[in-house]
Formats: sequence, structure tokens, C-alpha cells
Amino acid sequence: MNCRHCNENLDLTLVNLGVCPPSNAYLKKEDLDKPETFYPLEVLVCEKCWLVQTKDFNKEDELFTSDYAYFSSFSTSWLKHCENFVNTSIERFDLTEESKFVEVAANDGYLLKFVKDRGIPCYGVEPTNSTANAAREKGIEIVEEFFGVDLATKLVNDGGSADFTCAKNVLAHVPDINDFVAGFEKLLKPEGVCTFEFPHLYELISNNQFDTIYHEHYSYLSLLSVKTIFEKNGLTIFDVAQLPTHGGSLRVFAQKTTTGNKQIEASVANLLAQEVEAGMNNVDYYKNFERSAKKVKDDFLEFLIKHSDKKIVGYGAAAKGNTLLNYGGVKHDSIDFVVDRSPSKIGKYLPGSRIRVATEEELKSEKPDYVVIFPWNLKTEIEGQLSYIREWGGRFVTAVPELSIF
Repeated sequence: MNCRHCNENLDLTLVNLGVCPPSNAYLKKEDLDKPETFYPLEVLVCEKCWLVQTKDFNKEDELFTSDYAYFSSFSTSWLKHCENFVNTSIERFDLTEESKFVEVAANDGYLLKFVKDRGIPCYGVEPTNSTANAAREKGIEIVEEFFGVDLATKLVNDGGSADFTCAKNVLAHVPDINDFVAGFEKLLKPEGVCTFEFPHLYELISNNQFDTIYHEHYSYLSLLSVKTIFEKNGLTIFDVAQLPTHGGSLRVFAQKTTTGNKQIEASVANLLAQEVEAGMNNVDYYKNFERSAKKVKDDFLEFLIKHSDKKIVGYGAAAKGNTLLNYGGVKHDSIDFVVDRSPSKIGKYLPGSRIRVATEEELKSEKPDYVVIFPWNLKTEIEGQLSYIREWGGRFVTAVPELSIF
């Protein structure tokens, strides 16, 4: 395989997590009598541009289907994060009723609703029908296509040029990262701004967040690699912020290289220097990650075996959990069911492990001994929501970055 950005041959493996189905390919009851397609889940490192990337096996439209089950509106902390982002962006970049705000990967319209409520003209791009329809129900205009240069050109020709664009947690999800980034350069007005949020590769490796690796994540991103990719496709990063979301993320701000007028902040050089100091442009940095992932798997399996006489359920039918479960070969005989708040997942079954997704009412009635929180990045929020399990002596468990029972 060659690098998705620079076409360099890839020889260095970050981690091999075995085989599993796509992490958001939830099963209906009638699917349980049918086979699933499992793909190798291996992550490689480009030693030229330092883009870390999942080995190619899936096409984009095979992963992000019309019934895609991830909806962003079910995390209160994430909604608050996005509301704050919208408010500060409007103020910082002087967005008005004369501006055009565009979100790529708008999901169910959770963010653009805040933009619309502030009176800023906006629209979203979202290729999955289920989430696009949810956004339309909120009164959000949605273009239901995959984003890239061709769509950006069409949008510009139709009068959709943007003063401000944002793309939250999607840069890692695109197979053709060059075409995707170049689309933003095409969509922006001459002095427009684009901003991206994505999990920081440094945090993934430092905190053993291997469960954020799944087929839908084609890329794992450092500022070093993103800067290179952006510059090749006509964008210059002028600011970067480190965020606590998703276990540690970056928010980068960029502008057209040829016409942008924003001063490049010291934050860019500072973070690049931190990444170089950590060794992220050195092969040795990537060599021991697989050993750390294996320890988490082994510790989690030991917990399940040791407590096999107890009732154990999961919380959060999340892609993170599916990676952990499939890497460890965990099935429904170890975890009774997984609770989720999203109606699109309830009554379905997790891919690979085939553990049933249940409502919170079932958790209350079954009174499990342990609740495994799979989306550990929402640990505090979920622990608060489910604090009542303490009434019957229930305890919480997280497996990443290390096994914790509390």
C-alpha cells in the first residue's frame, strides 16, 4: 500500500488489531442468521509525511451508508462544546447575516442549529441519508453528497461560497484526504476561514487509545502531517488549539495560501516543536504501541473471566467499544447487553460481538454488578447519568487507557 497523501510506499506498522467488521455496521435481528464481512484492521505509518493510516480494505460508501447509526445529538457535553464553538467563531471572525457558514459532515444538524439560531445563513454537507434527514427536520438545508473538489466546485457555481467552514471529526474519515482538503480551498471565499477538529495522534499513542482505531478512521493525525497535507492543497494553518474532547483533539484554523490575510499565531510553531521533541517525525516513536494495546486487551479479558459469575453490561454502543470487543474476541456470553440512548441503535446488535443494544430501562431492571463504559471520553458525563447504579452496589469499569474499576 502507498500513502494516501504522498504516495510513498508504507512499510512501518503502528498496530495490527486483527480482523473485525466495520464498527458502525450494526445488525438487525434478521441479520443474525447471515454472515458478516470481516476486514483486517491494521494501521501503517508513512515515513515521509508521517501520515498514519488504516490499511485499505473498504470503500467510503460501504462504511457511511444510508442507515448510518451515529448521531451526534445524544451527548450533552458535545452539544455544549459545539454551542461554545459557534458563539466564539461568530465573534472572532465577525460573522453576520451577510456571511455564509458551511459545515461539512453536518450529521444530524446538531451544530448548524446553533448557527441558524444566531441568524447566520448556513447549510450543511452530509452524505448519509439517516442523519441528513434528521438535520432537515431541524430546518437545516443539507446537501446529501460526499465532499470533495467536484462538489465544492458545484456549490461555488451555485452561489454557495463560504466565509467560514467547519469540519468536526471528519478529516480522519475520508479516504482521499487530498481531494477532501482541496475542496475547502475551492469552497472558501478569498479571505474565508476553515476549521477542522480531529483526535490528536499524540494523545492516541501517549494514552494508549487504540480503541479509536477502526475502519471508518482512515487517518490518524498529527499537526506535522496535517500541515503538510494542507500546504500541498492550497491551505495555510494560522492557528491551532488543543482540546480535551475525544481524549485529546486539535482544532486547526486555516486560510487560502494565496489570498488569506490572517496572521500566523505562535501556537502553530509551538505545537510543531512539541511534536518534533516527542519524536513524532522518528520511526522509533511508533514501534511499541502494539505492545501497549495488547496489555489493555489482556487486562480486560482477565477482568471478564475473573467476574464471569457476575452480571456485566456495557454502556455506549460506540465504535470505540466495538474495536475493543472485537480485538478481544468478546461475545454476548461475557457481556449481557449494551445500553445506548440513541433510538437508531436500540434493538440492534453490535457488529462482530453481536451483543444486543438495550434501553436504559433494562439496565435499571436488571441491576448489573458492573457497567463497562465504552466511550471513556464521556466517562464523567455517563457516571453522572447512571449514578443510581450505586444504590444496588453496581460499579463502573473502563478498559482504556488502563483497566479501572470505580
